[in-house]
Amino acid sequence: MRWLLIDGFNLVFRSHFAMERSNLRRPSDQFPTGALHGWMKALLDLRAAEQPDRCAVFFDLGGSDRHLAVLPEYKAQRDDTPEDIVLQLPEIKVLTSLLGFQVFERRGVEADDLIATAVRRLSAEGHACLIVSADKDFGQCVGGPVLQLAPPPTANPAAGWRRLDAAAVEEKFGVPPRLIADYLALVGDTSDNIPGLRGVGPKTAVKWLQEHGDLAGVLAAADRLQPERFREQVKAEADRIRANLGLVTFRTDFAFEPGEPVTEDTAGVEAFLERMEMLATLRRYRSARGADAPAEPSPEPTRKHPKPADPAGPAQGELF
Repeated sequence: MRWLLIDGFNLVFRSHFAMERSNLRRPSDQFPTGALHGWMKALLDLRAAEQPDRCAVFFDLGGSDRHLAVLPEYKAQRDDTPEDIVLQLPEIKVLTSLLGFQVFERRGVEADDLIATAVRRLSAEGHACLIVSADKDFGQCVGGPVLQLAPPPTANPAAGWRRLDAAAVEEKFGVPPRLIADYLALVGDTSDNIPGLRGVGPKTAVKWLQEHGDLAGVLAAADRLQPERFREQVKAEADRIRANLGLVTFRTDFAFEPGEPVTEDTAGVEAFLERMEMLATLRRYRSARGADAPAEPSPEPTRKHPKPADPAGPAQGELF
């Protein structure tokens, strides 16, 4: 069986920023619908392209208790979630279920850990898993029946989605999937506000890991590291870097029960789109299913004072 496992917030943010310039609103009350339009298209396109047997979306629900206990500043540098996303998120979850995608979330547990837990269990049972996320951390899950599907960079959407197996992960980072967490512990992860060793970039981290095997080997060889200028720093910050490893390594021991498959509720989807006054999307949905279009289509969603795109783009763990 093939599972499609989607990093919910990662794709929600991409959907929002992709549609932000249009600034779509429900005509009757100006409720934002841009992310909903983009989200539905993304889910349907992924399912059509990948033809999975089961689809699941994982969302964060509050902060990650285990990360914040070690690093109170975890993700503290990020801007507040845009109000339009906050408003649309409950509706996004409703639509996701109606489309036949299971929704998984657990308060205090990061979606990344839930996905990694699902991957561990499903792959052990012989299922293939395709993780949909731009987050580089998922490289540690890749191998065998587990692949990562990374979206194109926001600045270059024509590059298309990239399918990453173990070889592709190693080509991208210079280390195999089993060392991705060790690599991130050394260089840090700016998207999560996890500082690495000052001055140690990807090339140095890869060199050390290749020479000494893993993070433990690098720390044990602190007196022999090259360049020499890092030796005292590595010894002085060894405990913090070990803590980094715990932060960037996924936990895979949370409860995960796949449950029964969820079927798509086509009538429910149509009713939802009518309620949200997403009529262009409704017509496309009906057309794709071969259903007749409404006899008298209603006006398109209004666009209220279009805004320029955020020059920073989506910054939710984007790498590729």
